[in-house]
Amino acid sequence: MHGEYKMPGGKLIVVDLAIESGCLARVQVSGDFFLEPDDALHAIDAALEGQDAGADEHMLAAAIRAQLAPGVMMYGISPEAVAVAVRRAIDQGTEA
Repeated sequence: MHGEYKMPGGKLIVVDLAIESGCLARVQVSGDFFLEPDDALHAIDAALEGQDAGADEHMLAAAIRAQLAPGVMMYGISPEAVAVAVRRAIDQGTEA
């Protein structure tokens, strides 16, 4: 499943994922944004991995926020924007 979201005033966020047993799997977040440190992207992917496919944007954003180390800098994206891209991937995938 594939979802995209361009955060207003920010950057493009792309999410590719699968759903296995009702949970998010093989989550890969990418886009034209910047993170410091770079390995924060792995933390975002890990935060989403295993989340319930029915989780709303607020729940997904909270999971991301909880997984990020203190001091992580996100340029052009936010946990909420990533959550929107995830929901778009799920919602578009279930329509197919």
